[in-house]
Amino acid sequence: MKKSKKVISLLMVFVMMMAMTACGGGSTETTKAAESTTAAAGETSDAAAGESSSADEVGAYEWFLAVDASEDTVTYLYATKFADLVNQYSDGKMVIDVMSNGVLGSDKHSMESIKSEDGISFAVMTTANQVSFMPKLAVFDIPCPYQDIESVRKAIDDPAFMEQIDTIHKEGGYKLLGYADQMFRVMTSNKKIETLEDFSGIKIRTMENSNHMAFWKALGANPTPMSFSEVYTSLQNKTIDAQENPYEVIVGNKLYEPQDYVIETNHIPHLLSLITADQLYERLNDSEKAILDQAAAEAKVWAREQADNRVQDRLTIIQESGTEIVPVSEELYNQIVEAAQSVYQEIRTQVGDELVDAYLSQK
Repeated sequence: MKKSKKVISLLMVFVMMMAMTACGGGSTETTKAAESTTAAAGETSDAAAGESSSADEVGAYEWFLAVDASEDTVTYLYATKFADLVNQYSDGKMVIDVMSNGVLGSDKHSMESIKSEDGISFAVMTTANQVSFMPKLAVFDIPCPYQDIESVRKAIDDPAFMEQIDTIHKEGGYKLLGYADQMFRVMTSNKKIETLEDFSGIKIRTMENSNHMAFWKALGANPTPMSFSEVYTSLQNKTIDAQENPYEVIVGNKLYEPQDYVIETNHIPHLLSLITADQLYERLNDSEKAILDQAAAEAKVWAREQADNRVQDRLTIIQESGTEIVPVSEELYNQIVEAAQSVYQEIRTQVGDELVDAYLSQK
């Protein structure tokens, strides 16, 4: 959502006032209601389940979680489930206020604010917007890594792969709490795509991600970075011919309305990362960390289930509007993979063989 500098400034003043009220100072964390005791060395996940002995060791906090997406998306549902579970397991001591629709600013602003701890403490966002902060996350920009979402989930849940991803976040100053997803990104278009040649010259909106742009160029399309707030109007005015997003975003923002076709390219998994600042996480005691970890683990599983359960409903909404769903043939998919090999090799060079091989371990 695009905002004037004045509006953004007013919003951030509001956020900081709320944070200062909660803590009696300049931090986003509130002063703890009581000094935390040293966590027992053998503490288990029971502490995260809201046991009274654990709750007594938990301080009082109020944090903001930013989501640059509408409330009718898995992104928002994932965020609110996590916040609800943290509240439940802490007996209401650890409060997370979820702010949707980008009211606290863009994903880029959220990344900056989280790291500097100046208002936003958590965020849920796609990995593509984090590459400029943690370049090795470009591994998730690899085109067509898998043809089914379950293989993607198995790959990112693999302990050896996650160890590398956790290190990338820590080195960047962040703490990754988990990955959910909104299935794959697909293409909407006013031109029916049935052959590789059909991509030629199509003006398609992309995020400001060089790997995403390189992918569409490799197919012969004309990628055009654009603020998301401008996409619907640009499709209406035919300033652009196409765009690409997961079904959740396409339906949540009615991007199917000015488009004749949805092409099931399934070219990149749309992963959703739940992050906080590493220094914030490390300041917490073991009981408090356990609450965040358990809530994040459960919210991840729940959010993935929502993505699976909602996809047919999203497709039905699109089809009932008159927009045609166009499957991609196996032959065309293989041609897309072949055309994108230069992008694949460039990403491998960027992030290293070890990380790429770990991500593609389920193939």
